[in-house]
Amino acid sequence: MTEITLGEAVASYIDTVKGPARRAALAELDRLSRWYGPDKPLGAMRGHDVATYAEAMGPSSPETSRRAAQVRGFFVFLKKEGVLEQNLGPHLRLKKATKARRGMGAGADASTEFELTKEGVDALQVELQSLMEQRITVREDIRRAMLDKDFRENAPLDVAKNEQGQIEARIRDIEEMLKRAVIVGAGGTGRVRVGCTVTVTNLASGRETQYAIVGPTEANAADGKISSASPVGKALIGCVEGDEVEVDAPAGVTKLRVESVKD
Repeated sequence: MTEITLGEAVASYIDTVKGPARRAALAELDRLSRWYGPDKPLGAMRGHDVATYAEAMGPSSPETSRRAAQVRGFFVFLKKEGVLEQNLGPHLRLKKATKARRGMGAGADASTEFELTKEGVDALQVELQSLMEQRITVREDIRRAMLDKDFRENAPLDVAKNEQGQIEARIRDIEEMLKRAVIVGAGGTGRVRVGCTVTVTNLASGRETQYAIVGPTEANAADGKISSASPVGKALIGCVEGDEVEVDAPAGVTKLRVESVKD
C-alpha cells in the first residue's frame, strides 16, 4: 500500500478541482485532514474511520449532505487514480434526521425549534451575510455568461447557475434556522447539555477527550464540536460527572466515563 499521506492526497485532488467547487472541496477536506491527521499514511485509513467522521458531521441535512458529497468525490478520485485499493466513500453514511431535528423540507413541522449556541447563531449570521454578497456576484456571472447566445455548450453559464442554486438553497436553510433558533447557554446544572464542554475517558483505551456539545448544524469534528443528535452527543446529554455510558456508534460500542462538565 502506498505511503502517501492524507495531506498529500488532498493537495493532489484539489489541484484537479476547478471553478467555484474548489473552495468548498478545500474547506471540507481540510476538516477531514485535521480530524484524521494530515501526516498519517492514507493507506492506514479504514472504513470505520470514515464512518466515525460521518457520525461527527451530524445528521443528514442540506449542509451535511453537501459536505459529505465533497468527501465522497475525494475518495472516488483516490480509487480511480490507484491511490486506494477500495473506495471508502460508501462508508460515509449520514444518519437520517428525525422530524424534530430536520427543520427544513416539506416534511418538517413549522413550529420546530433549533437549539443553538450564541456562537452558532453568530456564525450563521456571518455566513448569511457572505452568501448575500455571493448572490450578487453570481447573478452578474450569469448575466455575462448569457451574452454568449449559444446556450447548448455554455459551460460558464452552467457553472454559474449551479452555484446560484446552491447559494439560494443555503440562504433558505439559514434563514429558516435563524427564524426557529433557540439560543442555549450556561445553565449551571452540572449536567451535559447543548452549549457545555464535557471531558470523557474511553474506558477501553484510557484516552481522554474533550467535546463541545452543540446543535446539529454547528457540528465540526475538526474543532471538537459534536452534535447533540450524534450517537456520542445523545448518550452524554443529561449526564453528570462520574456517569458511565455506552455509545452505539458505526465503529462499534464504546464505553465512556464523564470526567468533567463545564458550562
